[in-house]
This record gives sequence, C-alpha cells and structure tokens, in this order.
Amino acid sequence: MTEGTFAALALLVLGWAVVSDLLARLNITGPLVFAVAGYALGNPDWGPLSVDVEAPSVHLLAELTLALLLFADAARVNVSRLKEDIRLPGRLLALGLPLSVILGALLAAWFFDDFTWALAGFVGATLAPTDAALSAQVINDRLIPVRLRRALNVESGLNDGIVTPVVTFTLAIAAGQLGIESHDGAADHGGGALLELAVGLIAGLAVGTVGAWLLTVGSRRHWMTTGARRLGTLAAALSSFALAVTFDGNGFIAAFVAGIAFRATLDEQTIDADTAVELPELLGEVLAFAVWFAFGAALVPIALHNFDLTLLAYAVLSLTVVRIVPVALSLLGAGLDRRTVGFVGWFGPRGLASVVFALLAVEQLGEVPVVERVVAVVALTVFLSVVLHGVTAGPLGRRYVHLEQADEDQRGGPRSRRTTRGLRSPDALRSDQP
Repeated sequence: MTEGTFAALALLVLGWAVVSDLLARLNITGPLVFAVAGYALGNPDWGPLSVDVEAPSVHLLAELTLALLLFADAARVNVSRLKEDIRLPGRLLALGLPLSVILGALLAAWFFDDFTWALAGFVGATLAPTDAALSAQVINDRLIPVRLRRALNVESGLNDGIVTPVVTFTLAIAAGQLGIESHDGAADHGGGALLELAVGLIAGLAVGTVGAWLLTVGSRRHWMTTGARRLGTLAAALSSFALAVTFDGNGFIAAFVAGIAFRATLDEQTIDADTAVELPELLGEVLAFAVWFAFGAALVPIALHNFDLTLLAYAVLSLTVVRIVPVALSLLGAGLDRRTVGFVGWFGPRGLASVVFALLAVEQLGEVPVVERVVAVVALTVFLSVVLHGVTAGPLGRRYVHLEQADEDQRGGPRSRRTTRGLRSPDALRSDQP
C-alpha cells in the first residue's frame, strides 16, 4: 500500500468511528463500508489508490489481523461459563462445522469441473467459518436469549481456528496437484503442512502458557505499570504468531492455541482476562478494516470479472443450504423449535477468515486460471454475505424476538420446556455478555 492509500484508510476509519452508531442503526456494517470504499477507490481499472493483492505487505497485514482476532476470540472464551451450556456451541462446532466443510466441498466439485478435489476441499473449508462481526447486532441484542447469542459467538470465535488445518492441508495438496512449488522451493504434498501444524501447536502452547504465567507473576508482585497487562497480552498474541512462522510453523494455529492456553493459565483473580485481551482485539478490528478495503479493491473485481450464473448459484447455496442444513442436522434433539434453528442457521456470515484464506491461495498457488476461479467463488460468497447478513441482522433479530414473545402471549406464559429447553427462562434472559 502507498502512503496515499494509508492516509485514505486512516481518514476512513476516523469517519466511520464518528458515525458508527448511526450506520449501525441503518444496518450498515463496517466491513460493508470498507469493502465498498476499497472497490470504489482501489479498483485496478479506475481507482486513484493502489492496492497490490500480491504484495507481501498486504499478505502480512491480513495474516497478522487474523492471528490477532484468533487469539482474542480464543482468549475471550470463558470456559467456566461455557461449561454451563456447552451443548449448543459444541454441536455446532463438532457436527455442524465438519458437515458444512464436506457439503461445501462436494458442491464445489460438482459445480466446477476444473477444480481438483483439493481445491474443492479448500473452497468448502474456506467458506465454513463464520464471522460474528457481520451479525454483531444479533449477538449484542440483549432481548435475544443469551444462550443463542453465546452459541453464535463461541462458534464464530472458534470455527476459523478449527478449520485452519484443513485449509492448510488442502492448499498443500492443491499445490502438488497443480505442480506448483511451495514457498520453501519443494513441492509439498501434505507432510509439510502437518509439520507446520505441529510447530504452530507447540509454539502457541508455549507462548500462551508462559505469557499468562509471567503476567500473573508481574501483576501479583506489583511490577507492572498501568496498561502493561494489555501490552503484554498483545505481545503474547504477536509473538505466538511470529515465533511459529520463524520456525516454519502455522502462525494461525499458534495464535489460536496461544489464546486458549493464555486464558486457561491466567489467574483471573489477579488479572481480568476480558480487559487484558482488549488491546489485541481492538488492534485486530482496526487492521480488519484495512483487509476489508483490500478485499473490495482486489478480490471483488476478480469475482465480478469471473461472474456467471454458476458462480452466483454456488455462492447462494453456500450461504443457505451449506450452512442451514448442517446446523439443522447438528441441532436435532437439542429441543429447539424450527424458528430458532432457522435463526441460528441463517446467522452464519462469512467474513475475515475466508478473505485471509483466499489471499493465502493467491500467495501459495499464484496466478493460475483455476486459482483465480477459486478466489472468485470465495470473494463473491463473502461479498454477498457482507451485504445480506449485515442488512438483515437487526431486522431479523427484532422479528425473532417479536414472534417469540407473541407465541408466549398466545400460550399464556413461557413456552413449554419441550420446545425451548430454557431459552426463555430468566437465566437465559440475563443481560450479561454471551
């Protein structure tokens, strides 16, 4: 990115911050604003700003952004609170996520004859993770039962980390199938990907555990200045990613595992974990705006250049059937009514993780026509999700609450245990964060 692009981005962030609540009331999300701005200002055909999607700095920016958010999402999971109701997010992650990957891969192989099985698997895995930022109005709406909000929040926080090994492995296999040399100069047929995952796991576990222990000791002994806990947490997030990459490991896995280990090791009677993780989360959100700008400038034009009805059909099915059917199957027997299952199924927006994985495909597989087609599939699906999920989050959330309350009024009180399993109980309606 040039100095002019950086200046424009900084001004856009300032402008968005000033009117962010107004835009939220109009159901206009930050990702949509920056993606459209990137398309208008950084489009290679007419835009005055320059964004080179193949530049190492752009890839590093995207990778650091995802690493910070993976760490923050993992570190924000309160295991003790989650144990109170693990069934919903557990079902979505253990059953719904793998089913979404498989169904998405099978549809990609069926729709696109030129995709190898590894590329189809990459598409399925890339478009399986959800992004809570695109449906923040739902997750932050305290009228919606906290059990549902917590399930959506935990799912979106953990699924991109869980699916990362699949993305890495399918990219390595695809490189071998296409005869493309990997970054270390040798064709990698998957063994190297497994080694990267192992290195990332070890690096993340070490940095997260040691980092949390050091911050706890420093805080107990009053060695730390005001704000140092947040800085230390940010350093743990960045160093987990950097250490893994230095030893040819997977930085995303490292950041994700580091976040889990950090929260598990931290003494929360000494340090408030949610406060400590604010800085990496905030920095990740700011950097995410730059990634969305680059997405609009570089990837949306690729999607439009390759646009056809097949591409559109797959994108629509990915946002509906590929998401809703696995969610419905994973929630069988959970005691939820069809409206609630449909509500959870629809709010599975594709976001930042999918964008970063698409950039990884560009970086590792290069400018091959079939790879451009893969990137176009991912970019169009994500762009449709940014628009549709962002616009519908507020209205559909309010409609869901209204219909649930109307059902209660008709029944003369809280709905039966058989249909809601506590979704409308007083504990489920608490105003605490999910």
